[in-house]
Amino acid sequence: MPKDGGIGASTLRREDIRFLTGKGRYTADISLRGQAHACFLRSEVAHGRIRSIDTSAAEEMPGVLAVLTGEDFTEVGGNPTGWLVQSRNGATMKEPKRPVLAHGKVRHVGDAYAMVVAETYEQAKDACEAIEADIEELPAIVDMAQAVADSSNRVHDEIEDNVVFDWGWIEENRAAVDAAFETAPHVTTLELVNNRLSPNAMEPRASIGDFDSGTGDYKLYTTSQNPHLTRLLISAFVMGIPENKLTVIAPDVGGGFGSKIYHYGEEAAVLAASKRLNRPVKWVCDRSEAFLSDAHGRDHVTKIQLATDREGNFLALRTETLANMGAYLSNFATCTPTFLHGTLMAGPYRTPLVYVNVKAVLTNTVPVDAYRGAGRPEATYSLERVIDKAADELGLDPWEIRRRNFIDPGAFPYTTPVGLVYDTGNYHATMDKLRELSDVAGFEARAEESRQRGKLRGFGLSTWIEACGIAPSNLVGVLGCRVGLYDAATIRVNATGNISVLVGAHSHGQGHETVFAQLIAEKLGVDANSVEIVHGDTSKIPFGMGTYGSRSLAVCGSAMMKAADKIIDKGKKIAAHMLEAAEGDIEFTDGSFSVAGTDRQKSFAEIAFSAYVPHNYPLETLEPGLEETAFYDPANFTYPAGAYGCEVEVDPETGGVDIVRFTCADDFGNVINPMIVQGQVHGGVAQGIGQALLEGVVYNEDGQLLTGSYMDYAMPRADDVPSFTVDHSCVTPCTHNPLGAKGCGEAGAIGTPPAVVNAVVDALRRAGHDHITHIDMPLTPSRVWTAMQG
Repeated sequence: MPKDGGIGASTLRREDIRFLTGKGRYTADISLRGQAHACFLRSEVAHGRIRSIDTSAAEEMPGVLAVLTGEDFTEVGGNPTGWLVQSRNGATMKEPKRPVLAHGKVRHVGDAYAMVVAETYEQAKDACEAIEADIEELPAIVDMAQAVADSSNRVHDEIEDNVVFDWGWIEENRAAVDAAFETAPHVTTLELVNNRLSPNAMEPRASIGDFDSGTGDYKLYTTSQNPHLTRLLISAFVMGIPENKLTVIAPDVGGGFGSKIYHYGEEAAVLAASKRLNRPVKWVCDRSEAFLSDAHGRDHVTKIQLATDREGNFLALRTETLANMGAYLSNFATCTPTFLHGTLMAGPYRTPLVYVNVKAVLTNTVPVDAYRGAGRPEATYSLERVIDKAADELGLDPWEIRRRNFIDPGAFPYTTPVGLVYDTGNYHATMDKLRELSDVAGFEARAEESRQRGKLRGFGLSTWIEACGIAPSNLVGVLGCRVGLYDAATIRVNATGNISVLVGAHSHGQGHETVFAQLIAEKLGVDANSVEIVHGDTSKIPFGMGTYGSRSLAVCGSAMMKAADKIIDKGKKIAAHMLEAAEGDIEFTDGSFSVAGTDRQKSFAEIAFSAYVPHNYPLETLEPGLEETAFYDPANFTYPAGAYGCEVEVDPETGGVDIVRFTCADDFGNVINPMIVQGQVHGGVAQGIGQALLEGVVYNEDGQLLTGSYMDYAMPRADDVPSFTVDHSCVTPCTHNPLGAKGCGEAGAIGTPPAVVNAVVDALRRAGHDHITHIDMPLTPSRVWTAMQG
């Protein structure tokens, strides 16, 4: 059994005390002395040429302090993408400039082209409405296929067409894959859409710029998952502020799901305005703005083909995908449909040949970037849907076709045909666990009971694998990544024995303040309540790469373990001196340094006190203090995996879908806090259900956003989700990090959508609707009903 507060204990989240009692401190809660307020004027057309902007009336309105337009930022840089992807012909991708405020053109509804700063937000908003802009409306580019076909109408005039890159992975495989399809006994083809999603974090974005003219220092308070990256981008690419003169502070953040990884123009704009006015400038996004400006997720159109023999053994897989980039390249937009998507197309299967083609397309829509799972859900959805279709065409059981093609547990480490090396796993075990927990044997009885009530019951299966904690830096650098992918931790042991841990990862719902304290408590043998976790302030923490991609525990947690090892090593040197023993004879166990084979020992607190009050201390060989920093750059991804089962009831009269059972069997490696892992899976499953049944960003042909509020964009509510059965007892520890841990935060969003869609299709086909082989997400009642009508 895990000891209280240590690894393996379901310790309650300590941070919840302040959240539940209203003591959280979010960016919008911060009020700086003398702060002014900003409002952005956003385009009402999807595509237009800016002929002129008249700000004179706005400048004369009450309380207005400044009006800025794109003209004010022509001398600064643009917000870059973080990954340069090469096309399959070797050509470097196109990277159009993304300005702080739109200049020359507006490129999507919501594209900000002017900013008003006033004494109050209301005054700033009123003044925005007084700005007169002459914008020549141009034809909107919304449909990706049309954007590819017609290069005469371009989102960015300075590049020759709307295709950012035409990527092939792995290009050397293509001829062999094509040959396999030519001779394959059976080929299954499926065309599908991975629907565009709006992230809708509970807290909309907010930023406060604060320039100090006395020191030349800038502070940016902002809703960020990755404050060091924001500082780096503003300094190196956007504004040229010396990095040592810019502090980025991300306080409590109310959810991100990927949308707060990136740097947005509003952050640079409030900094520039603060310098101009010599006072703080605050902007808080409202929900309508969030729909129009926060990076969206997904939005792929894919054709996937699976070649098999007559027994269902996989021979080859190939896909062609159009991936929507939106109007600009957001920071991680280009790696999401490529290296986070194409490299997962092998899934947990031993398919010998795989080829993935992705065309990244610019359109007059909100930029698209990483959203919970980021490429991995898109890959899993395509793969698991085509496998179900193949099983149906071949007359095979969906469980059996997967089991027949799983990578064998004895085959690890396993190199996939798309360039990953899975270090460990047991996919048979998680699927067997799912079968047990789902009570597959009792399904027919449940289906009959549903029929008695006039409902159609179906079961959907999906298996999934994810690559978490993207790594290593030297490899991704070769593949085009512009940043490092390590993380860092500093452990500062204070003189009285309590501990501050300063981490590069950022917590915005993951429970880091609890879990990281558990790690240190276990490692150093101290009370978890004596450990404080510090994050989110670049002036305090070591340079780390933030929180996304289920990396925090595997990467930042490993950096913490390395730093703790340094603390122990130094403690042993101090203890050897104090106990008059050889350093090699000192052992550290449960918070005590002792001489092997004796009862002579010193507590951790005594060693810490001696380090800071060095009266009895080897000053001639060891400097005072007890503080260590470690950076950890992982050798490989971690590869969590699992199997999900969904049971649905479909109302044949309305097409309405109810999820009545949902079961998850996951392998997350070693689990630090089971309660938090369970919560992470619950959240991911809820988001996956949202994508499968409810959510979808819709634009009309003029590029107008039709789903710009909760009246039109359907979010999952409590009665849309069932009670989940979540299991993580199937454990294959990661072999290359000191915790043996794998990521868990994105699993639910990856495995859920195909399980739900497979279940609905199964229910309809069981009821005799043999013509239905696929329905695109979201499976709204109208879509399901229409499909049933043939």
